[in-house]
Amino acid sequence: MKKLLQNYFDTFSGLSKEVWWLALITFINRMGAMVIPFLSLYLSDDLCFSLSQIGWIMTSFGLGSLLGAWIGGKLSDKIGYYKVILGSLLLTGVSFFIVQYFTSFWSICISFFVLITIADAARPAFFVALSAYSKPENKTRSLTFIRLAINLGFAMGPALGGLIIATIGYAGLFWIDGITCLAAGFIMINTLHPKKAKILDKEIVVEKPLPAYSDGIYILFLIALTLFGFIFVQYFSTIPLYYKEVHLLSEKNIGLVLALNGALIFIFEMPLIAYLESTSFSKIKKVMYGFVLTGISFALLLITPWTGIIILGMIVATLGEMISFPFGNAFALERSKKGKQGAYMGLYSMSFSVAHILGHNAGMQFINAYGYKNSWIFMCVIAALGTFLLFIVKQKLTKETLTLQLKTP
Repeated sequence: MKKLLQNYFDTFSGLSKEVWWLALITFINRMGAMVIPFLSLYLSDDLCFSLSQIGWIMTSFGLGSLLGAWIGGKLSDKIGYYKVILGSLLLTGVSFFIVQYFTSFWSICISFFVLITIADAARPAFFVALSAYSKPENKTRSLTFIRLAINLGFAMGPALGGLIIATIGYAGLFWIDGITCLAAGFIMINTLHPKKAKILDKEIVVEKPLPAYSDGIYILFLIALTLFGFIFVQYFSTIPLYYKEVHLLSEKNIGLVLALNGALIFIFEMPLIAYLESTSFSKIKKVMYGFVLTGISFALLLITPWTGIIILGMIVATLGEMISFPFGNAFALERSKKGKQGAYMGLYSMSFSVAHILGHNAGMQFINAYGYKNSWIFMCVIAALGTFLLFIVKQKLTKETLTLQLKTP
């Protein structure tokens, strides 16, 4: 047992001090994001909006996320990731204090659109910061460590949020969210310095940067990643409904099944990534394997009505997530060295925003029209299509590498 624990902690060794601070900032920020999980309840219970109105508010939320990712990528290249992250944290904190006072439908749509635009502007900037503060050989593990902080924050946030609602009401969520954003910003001011990045990041950036949108291989990769996001978000919208309506699970048991995802990531992701990094498989091939596993998790639901299959499905889906996301992040960061990192990582963040905008609503509509069984078949087809696109990306990368080798004297 002692050796197992030592091996686990060894997977965190070698990460820079700045990455640890960035993880703490991310953890505090995500732990404070308590409004988001309770947003639909707040809108229905506190403000008495209809389901149709809530749907449009969530759409405005998703559109804000898309715009924020694009703006954040552009600003990261123009004024630097440090100013973007710090500005986003501080302005998001103030915005949380303000949006609670908007109660009409259109004011809610507009205020939450603005809020999430400001908040998600930091997403591509965080990726650029991580690349700058991390040594080249540790980038994938650093990304995994940040994901660990995000998952831990998201796991603790809803529990604290429920307690706050029970004691001081929904208004308390907005105040706590705002305070945690400001706290994360002040920690950043006192612990991270943008000049330090120049010492850590030894990688060479090309003199004539390639515009992100003209990098055909990268765009194809992002399309595949959007398809992956499309099926993965089902685990946060349609899958819980499936657990309740088909397998008749209570909200408590549904919560336990979903919590299994976070627990597995917390315990196994860092050791798994450390092991996979030692293999000879390319990053794209690893993303492909993760995509296949996620598709298999939906196929498992078609095999048997036995309720235990949902546990196996969640384990397989989590394994797919643990492989695809870190190595997908790492490939995007590696590819971004061909051009302006902010623009590249902005497009990367936008691919998941598109997946959220389309995935939840399309999944619900498909289930309503064709039922759960046909929906899971559809998700398997999407997984197969995404895997095929990644295979094409892999082939193009091989061709690109050969071409570069022939040009090199």
